[in-house]
Amino acid sequence: IADRQEGIGVCGWILVSLSFFLVLISFPISIWACIKVVREYERAVVFRLGRILSKKAKGPGMILVLPCTDTFIKVDLRTITCKIPPQEILTRDAVTAHVDGVVNYRIHSAVSAVANVTDVHSATLLLAQTTLRNVLGTQSLAQLLAGREEIARSVQATLDSATEQWGVKVARVEIKDIRIPMAMQRAMAAEAEAAQEKKAKVVAAEGERNASKALQQASMVLAESPAGLPLRYLQTLAAVAAQNNSTIVFPLPINMLGNLGQKRTGG
Repeated sequence: IADRQEGIGVCGWILVSLSFFLVLISFPISIWACIKVVREYERAVVFRLGRILSKKAKGPGMILVLPCTDTFIKVDLRTITCKIPPQEILTRDAVTAHVDGVVNYRIHSAVSAVANVTDVHSATLLLAQTTLRNVLGTQSLAQLLAGREEIARSVQATLDSATEQWGVKVARVEIKDIRIPMAMQRAMAAEAEAAQEKKAKVVAAEGERNASKALQQASMVLAESPAGLPLRYLQTLAAVAAQNNSTIVFPLPINMLGNLGQKRTGG
């Protein structure tokens, strides 16, 4: 509000003097009607003949209010948490989504909150809804799902600059839930499943390639040692017998494997 240099005028001073005189002649009964208590988390904006007294809020503690000429409004300075109702938005990539959130704010200037806006709490909530829709409308669905913190900070900065003239400080904005249509959810689930399946196939192919390289190196080592193949044959039988409770008989004598190893080395 603009600072006004003019006072309440001669008539105003006469009315104030009469009001003060009434307090004096009815003392001490009138003192109970004049003294008001303002709590620690509150501030009182006193109007004298329609003008804000001293251009600042009073309190905390006891304040003196003259009858007939003075009125006052108490303002709560504590942090207020309000829920933003679900907002239907259209993202940049033409996807409909329902988004709700929470905004935390407090009043840091009681005079501005009373003199500059009719209902500061309703105005802040409506502005938060509009700002949330405007900011989310410039984002794609992927950005909306992955960048909640950045979007919340952007909404907070925009809302804080707009409510500064109302004496409101926006402390925090959080996006609670983002709901998209079921068809879009199924499409995203199918896309994620296909991506995971693709990744699994790539990992399996990589494992097969590494295994084939290891087998190739193992075959070269066995080819250099004729006795290596029978020993590996016996190790395989021992491993199979330890894992399964059954006896496996291979009609293949070990000396035949040795002959095969000698033929390979001889060739």
